[in-house]
Amino acid sequence: MAGSDEFDVLVIGAGPGGYVAAIRAAQKGLKTACVDRRETLGGTCLNVGCIPSKSLLHASEIYEQAVSGAFAAHGLSFGEVGYALDNVHRHKDETVSELTRGIAYLFKKNGVTRIAGEARFVGADRVEVDGDVYRAKNIIIATGAEPMDLPGVAFDHERILDSTSALSIPQTPESLVVIGGGVIGLELGTVWRRFGAEVTVIEASDSLLPQMDADLRKEAAQLFSKQGMRLKLNAKVLSCKRTDKGVSLAVETREGGEETVEASHVLAAIGRRAHTAGLDLDTAGVKADQRGLIFVDEGFRTSQPGVYAIGDVIKGPMLAHRAEDEGIAVADNIAGGDGVVNHEVIPSVVYTRPEIASVGLTQEEAEARGPVRVGKFPFAANSRAKTMSETSGFVKVVCCEQTDRVLGVHIIGELAGSMIAQAAQLMEFGGSSEDIAYACHAHPTHAEALKEAAMAVRSAPIHI
Repeated sequence: MAGSDEFDVLVIGAGPGGYVAAIRAAQKGLKTACVDRRETLGGTCLNVGCIPSKSLLHASEIYEQAVSGAFAAHGLSFGEVGYALDNVHRHKDETVSELTRGIAYLFKKNGVTRIAGEARFVGADRVEVDGDVYRAKNIIIATGAEPMDLPGVAFDHERILDSTSALSIPQTPESLVVIGGGVIGLELGTVWRRFGAEVTVIEASDSLLPQMDADLRKEAAQLFSKQGMRLKLNAKVLSCKRTDKGVSLAVETREGGEETVEASHVLAAIGRRAHTAGLDLDTAGVKADQRGLIFVDEGFRTSQPGVYAIGDVIKGPMLAHRAEDEGIAVADNIAGGDGVVNHEVIPSVVYTRPEIASVGLTQEEAEARGPVRVGKFPFAANSRAKTMSETSGFVKVVCCEQTDRVLGVHIIGELAGSMIAQAAQLMEFGGSSEDIAYACHAHPTHAEALKEAAMAVRSAPIHI
């Protein structure tokens, strides 16, 4: 049965990239539809990723502050402190529901046609959705990513969890093994540690967060260990199986031996892969690599004219904000504009406590390109951090030695995720450390640490 409508733009996927692209295209006056297999809009990020995990992170942070005595340093005291996990989940689910309804409203407001179901190509300009065929002059693939499987680990979503099922555990685990020391594993691991679980992180490489700056990795490992997380680096999980008491893992250690690790629950968070299987890309003449990543040019055009791809299905960091920017850019391009995304300046944030944020090149990457200057400033010397008794971490600014242009900024500390925006904006316009240093920053704020780190590039900080 053929669909009754033909569109200027049809977007496959309603995640951060897809729904933003659909709204932008509609705002440009293009007749637009968006297909998604979920009942609710927002994709992985909103439904089972960024948003629900941040709700759990926030709740667990407040709880830990209350029970750890952190508030006592400020003269505050409480009676008995506890938590009801079902209410924690209820708030998380209500937050997600409100936001998904908000996107549905935006679709209606902007005239985007919503199509529910699984999409697959039946031609270069045609997509079938549950038996109905829709034609479009332009098609945008924005189907996102899905958790990667780990050989020897079979998910049952009760004891052996992926990143989705780890968001809805009905009871706090007695003990949790996190396989993978990346962003997702550390965020969810810290949630359940704060709620009382004993957490062990097993990472195959020699450090946590292997893609980040070396100083950040070192500081993060020290802080997480201090918080009570057990870190097993250079270790590989060989197998994982259910037992009467929970889960048993066979682990190859850095020395080459093998040991058994027992836990009540296991979370496998080794990364995500492009969700392009089932789209029948070959039918549309769209080329992809062996991992399912679609080849595109700078304008997000695939090998088939009229078909575009953005977000996690193309090469690059799998980040919601990157997909959003690409959604705006691709819609502008289709509408005859000049949409561009500077992929050299995409910030990345780990929402642990303290937060960890980076943008641009690591010091190691920058040094590979030429001589650099580096400035660092610790939050221990920042007045606002002291008033909050949250003095862990630092700000690091990496600059070109000859031009002073900022090549990378790396922050670990309270509010790092918000602070990185200033660095990203400065770098977008080719700014220098001097530009940061001579800009007046309000006192007392955490942002002053960025100013001082920029001053330290020329060995002239004030407060250290």
